[in-house]
Amino acid sequence: MAEKKVANVIKLQIPAGAASPAPPVGPALGAAGVNIMQFCQAFNAETQDKKGDIIPVEITVYEDKSFSFITKTPPAAHLIKKELNLKSGSAKPQADKVGQLSQEQLTKIAEIKMPDLNANDIDAAKKIIAGTARSMGVTIAE
Repeated sequence: MAEKKVANVIKLQIPAGAASPAPPVGPALGAAGVNIMQFCQAFNAETQDKKGDIIPVEITVYEDKSFSFITKTPPAAHLIKKELNLKSGSAKPQADKVGQLSQEQLTKIAEIKMPDLNANDIDAAKKIIAGTARSMGVTIAE
């Protein structure tokens, strides 16, 4: 079978199991000529078990208006906020601290994010997550 030609790649962050034709999904896919309801049903079916998380998705649109998509792991900031039950990060991360991550929590988040990180081992992944936490005003326990 001949390889399909890629017409467009769309990256979105959508709540798991809650894709709908409303913005941002509808306008982004409508402009590319994709069947919006078909995407929404497929995405919702695949992410049903991850309710409550924000799922980044990379949608590849082909010239014949068909599509395929790849779901990624939730953003590190979202995982940190979920782990510490935070509403948001700090407005002044150097001055105002909003929480503290234990080493166990840091390892747990790093293991979840590992497939999407540019890291060779769990220690490198933990350093990446710790950097995100520091930029949110979250301290890391030693």
